[in-house]
Amino acid sequence: MEKIKAADFRVTEGISLSDIPTKIDIGASEDKVIKKLAKTRQKLSSMQDVMYAHKKYNVLVCFQGMDTSGKDSLIREVFREFNPRGVEVQSFKTPTSAELEHDYLWRHYIRLPEKGKFGVFNRSHYENVLISRVHPEYVLGEDIPGIESVEDIPKDFWKKRLREIRNFESHLVNNGTIIMKFFLHISKEEQRERLLRRLDEEKHNWKFSPDDLKERDCWEAYQEFYEEAINETSVRQAPWFIIPADDKDVARLITAKIIRQEMKQYKDITEPELSDEVKDRIAFYRKKLGEGK
Repeated sequence: MEKIKAADFRVTEGISLSDIPTKIDIGASEDKVIKKLAKTRQKLSSMQDVMYAHKKYNVLVCFQGMDTSGKDSLIREVFREFNPRGVEVQSFKTPTSAELEHDYLWRHYIRLPEKGKFGVFNRSHYENVLISRVHPEYVLGEDIPGIESVEDIPKDFWKKRLREIRNFESHLVNNGTIIMKFFLHISKEEQRERLLRRLDEEKHNWKFSPDDLKERDCWEAYQEFYEEAINETSVRQAPWFIIPADDKDVARLITAKIIRQEMKQYKDITEPELSDEVKDRIAFYRKKLGEGK
């Protein structure tokens, strides 16, 4: 089995998604991949327990990808061993009327994880430069002064939003948030096959929506805007990782491995020690418990 290295998937320079494979061979059978994932997520769970006790950092893990790229199942499989108190999964759909009464980052900010916890964004603040860019009429719902129609959206509007997102993430990092962003990279053909399975397999029918086909018609636009967003916002302290996602099991293992490798860099995340005062009184506490009082 080939060694999975986070550096091989991290975006450190301008990329073109069409040049990046959507499937790779890591030299392992399906059974071996699944077993390796099980071991890795147990190690991740142990790391999270220590982080929860340490309470100096929080972790934000963002997942983006085209429809059917496997975000839901990946999140389920990678984080399934976590103590529920230590991980919070947020899914961002169409903004509510209350959310639209605030700026576009507000609903994401209020769902950030507490110190000591992992926060998982299933879709994220990047929807505001992806789906809103493919469908710019969505911006009108934000009631931004001076924008009454799509034609009023300035040419530099999206560049400014990308800069605001970089600043938003920089602010989080400066206050103890560890950020990792994953783009689940699938091929258009693989998406077609997965959509067909939703139609062909009755137990998956509920997942299908005619809107899936409408969004599929915008494939090229999404690829262009994902590419720009990734290139503009992948920085050392808040990197993007592009995960070949045509093989779901391999994508899950790669993601879990990357998260663990990134977390291992934080040598200062350790379990807190008892104060000297408490240590000096351990014998006393044992005696009190031994007396049954």
